[in-house]
Amino acid sequence: MADESKGWDRNQMAARAAQELKDGFYVNLGIGIPTLVANYIPEGVDVTLQSENGMLGMGPFPYEDEVDPDLINAGKQTITELRRTSYFSSAESFAMIRGGHINIAILGAMEVSEKGDLANWMIPGKLVKGMGGAMDLVAGVKKIVIVMDHASKSGSPKLLHECSLPLTGKEVVDMVITNLGVFEVERGKGMRLVELAPDVTVDYVKSLTEAKFEVAV
Repeated sequence: MADESKGWDRNQMAARAAQELKDGFYVNLGIGIPTLVANYIPEGVDVTLQSENGMLGMGPFPYEDEVDPDLINAGKQTITELRRTSYFSSAESFAMIRGGHINIAILGAMEVSEKGDLANWMIPGKLVKGMGGAMDLVAGVKKIVIVMDHASKSGSPKLLHECSLPLTGKEVVDMVITNLGVFEVERGKGMRLVELAPDVTVDYVKSLTEAKFEVAV
């Protein structure tokens, strides 16, 4: 059974993901924990946030007196614009994604396999929300980082030998950040644990992980 007091909380996971951002990057943030990454962009790092619904250069979440219902991200959350913000059609937005012009996408997930397969868009019979832009993002973006809880609320592993849910993409994940640590995924070589969250042991990670992984911490 997972101990929810161990490891990073949602904000700390987002802050760790933000460390993967480099100056000048064009960045797509998925819904859920990834949206929090915008709050932790490192000092001195200037990135441009891109949204599938046609916005480049998103500002922070608005204060109550700044809310504009016409300004939303792809997750339908209200946001603010910057002086450099530009707007365009979804067709142009997806051309940016499919053309390889986005440096990194930070997304949530339900399952990730040891080979880097990703399932993050539906649970048959329970959660069917539509593919959205996820399939295009994992196919067109240069680096895919997944941020998610290490195990389900019942303690079931989410890092698996093979995904059981419908796939978003095969062998597309480059890094997984969970509340317990950081895993790198290398095409053809599998998964490697490269960082542990505070007060988390390798044995505890193994107890909640089905996927095979090397240990490099």
